[in-house]
Amino acid sequence: EPPEATFYFWVPVPAGGSSIDFCAGLLEETGIVATPGVGFGAGGEGYFRLSLTASTDTIRRAGERLEERASRS
Repeated sequence: EPPEATFYFWVPVPAGGSSIDFCAGLLEETGIVATPGVGFGAGGEGYFRLSLTASTDTIRRAGERLEERASRS
């Protein structure tokens, strides 16, 4: 039976920028590794993908870093 969900988040890139540029900046500024959506085809541009395979504590800390970065934009 097919699963009803996956362990990834697909998230829109803020302000409609390039998914590659956004992911590079995210890694540099926060240490969070995200996958540019364009790597999955042209339809993925404008999105980035986050995996939920880390520990709950690591995911929580990453969420806090994302929130801090968003508040600076």
